[in-house]
Amino acid sequence: MADQQQTKVLLFGLGAIGGFYAFILGQNPNVSLSVVARSNYDSVKANGLLIESQNHGNHKVEIDQVLKSPADSTTKFDYIVCAHKAVNPDKVPPILKPVVGDNTTFVIIQNGVGNEEPFRHTYPNNTILSCVTWVGATQVSPGLIQHTKSEDMQMGLFPNPNVDHKLEKAKLDAFAAFLTKGNTVFQVEDNIQIKRWEKVVWNAAWNPLTTLTDVDTQTWLKSSPEATPMTKRLMREVIDVAKRCDVPIGYDLADSLVDKILAMPGIYSSMHTDAKGGRPLEVEVILGYPMKKAREFEMDVPVLSAVYAMTMAVNGRLVAQSKL
Repeated sequence: MADQQQTKVLLFGLGAIGGFYAFILGQNPNVSLSVVARSNYDSVKANGLLIESQNHGNHKVEIDQVLKSPADSTTKFDYIVCAHKAVNPDKVPPILKPVVGDNTTFVIIQNGVGNEEPFRHTYPNNTILSCVTWVGATQVSPGLIQHTKSEDMQMGLFPNPNVDHKLEKAKLDAFAAFLTKGNTVFQVEDNIQIKRWEKVVWNAAWNPLTTLTDVDTQTWLKSSPEATPMTKRLMREVIDVAKRCDVPIGYDLADSLVDKILAMPGIYSSMHTDAKGGRPLEVEVILGYPMKKAREFEMDVPVLSAVYAMTMAVNGRLVAQSKL
């Protein structure tokens, strides 16, 4: 039986990223780790979760409880780590109600911006930690995670005026200690929204462009004289929206991100992988939220509007096919 002094952590979304952070959290003897596994439930329940990491070696992840659904538990968890794909952002927070207590802290490890808002709406008095991760991990078969050397995370508070700041800071520090014990790379940011929007500028370009064209980043940028200027304009429109949301990032980010991608071999995106697999796409948190804010501010964002509309059409087709 788990020590009553252990911190009770639930990880929701046991895909590649969730599996990696399950491993990191499982390195803590003072953490009792439960996971909600869906498509890989049978494999993880029977054989456990395995990770093959170029940084950490090969391990079986330390998990105390494997659940099919939060409703299968009556425990009120200290931390709920949400690493699921943000395909339908409003859907998950209500699902978690059986395991949320007054002192539960949410840890959101997802792509995109605006991810915190559905959690804040459903749980106005709970602390939220927001995380941006850069981890190269793939679930090559159910319950088997392969991890490259790519490993970094930025994290910070999504401040809650209903919660004492010292209490929020203590919860942030405690979770940071779990990551330190797990020997992973991370930084604590005073304003995590800067890092969230910086990454969404990256994702808003490469995710839909590789998905819509079905070519890698290098092929796209070299495909025509218009490709690079269009990409930079798309990035700059997202940066304009960020600025209107009081997130201080500049146009030089667009130039540096294009330079970064040009220095790499051609790559595809997780959105492209999902599209090829016939799965719904993370459109709303990557393109939809910036588009929503642009409408609110009555901004002219023609490239973002066009890319969002086309990506939504692709996603609509994939959603319809997934229901057949």
